[in-house]
Amino acid sequence: MRYLPLTPAERGEMLGVIGAATIDDLFADVPVEARLPGPVPGLPMHASEMAVERHMSALAAKNISAGSAPFFLGAGAYRHHIPASVDHLIQRGEFLTAYTPYQPEIAQGTLQVLFEFQSQVARLFGVEVANASMYDGSTACWEAVAMAARVTRRKKAVLCRGLHPHYVSTVRTMAKFTGDVIDWRAPKLEAEPDTAGVIAAIDGETSCVVVQYPDILGRIPDLAAIAEAAHAAGALLVAVVTEPVSLGLIEAPGNLGADIVVGEGQALGVGLQFGGPYLGLFGCREKYVRQMPGRLCGQTVDAEGKRGFVLTLSTREQHIRREKATSNICTNAGLCALAFSIHMTLLGGEGLARLARLNHARARAAAARLAEVPGVKLVNRAFFNEFALELPADAREAVRHMADRGVLGGVSLGRLYPEEAALGHGLLVTATECTTDEDIEALSAALEGVLA
Repeated sequence: MRYLPLTPAERGEMLGVIGAATIDDLFADVPVEARLPGPVPGLPMHASEMAVERHMSALAAKNISAGSAPFFLGAGAYRHHIPASVDHLIQRGEFLTAYTPYQPEIAQGTLQVLFEFQSQVARLFGVEVANASMYDGSTACWEAVAMAARVTRRKKAVLCRGLHPHYVSTVRTMAKFTGDVIDWRAPKLEAEPDTAGVIAAIDGETSCVVVQYPDILGRIPDLAAIAEAAHAAGALLVAVVTEPVSLGLIEAPGNLGADIVVGEGQALGVGLQFGGPYLGLFGCREKYVRQMPGRLCGQTVDAEGKRGFVLTLSTREQHIRREKATSNICTNAGLCALAFSIHMTLLGGEGLARLARLNHARARAAAARLAEVPGVKLVNRAFFNEFALELPADAREAVRHMADRGVLGGVSLGRLYPEEAALGHGLLVTATECTTDEDIEALSAALEGVLA
């Protein structure tokens, strides 16, 4: 089969078949004012592959990559060390090209991987059951809200102040189509999360309370107290975990009363990847499993008594009972789930705990050093590997100037909350096992320099 641009004669033949005189006729439904009169101004015309590659490489070289500079960004996407064995294994052909295991008799390997992934997530979250992954943390969060509405037959979701604003945005966007009422307010630069405010917002119409753990400012909310209040009102508690490494050190949400636990799995095995693809984690209590979105892999035995794996539950929009679908935006991010599972397997329970302690130690060292910078205030009393600072100047400007000095100094809250002037001086700093003493000193020096 040749792969060449179409000739004028070939174009004419195809246009004749569909009854169009010119290619422009294909765009007749587009208003004239919305069409470009010609080539995009300022954009160069066609170039060779080598020329384009050289140009794009030059543009990419202007960026500061996570591994080339002191790196303190987080806010839901974290830089951790990923063992080389993770990438080596996921690039095996049988994993790299695997698709949804609709035919269990020829997909036993894929099904086993997903079953083991589910088992790891369920144990990590402290819940009885987990699904075979989802798109990412934010869409998993919305799916939890939608699931809670199905379970409780209510249409109001209370979102904690500390829920990641991108997660809030996703929930609000989807709620426009379902009619769910979303109760949320922006956080304040305070040492403690607004537990009392969340509890006060719960009423008889509340389907669920969504609480990030740790929250967007790195604080650790009292899930047990919120769970008690939610359950007393007949609502569910949805816990959101954007940094799964934290669960190597703090209590699993399911053990504190969470009914549904969702999160972002990127921190384990996946890498930053320029913002995606990422991995949605989703777990819940067994009694709600029929309302859980996505796929569920199960273990069974065949006619000969040998262990086998099947799709136990898969109520999706594309299947026969589509009117009973529990989701129409979920998918199994299989390769990312595999990377997560391999990394978790390599770590084990003890390894995850050691990794978590190392993350916390690095963050404590960074917080202590940065608190010494004149004018800088540490907001948090408690945190895992992420904490908030209050600067005496605009944090967005400080971050920009630190980047000019070769230091990626954190995420400004003004960027996350552009409409909240009170958060403009807030800076979110993350430290992981990849953070060195030299990195911390570089950050403190850069911050002191831009604030001077």
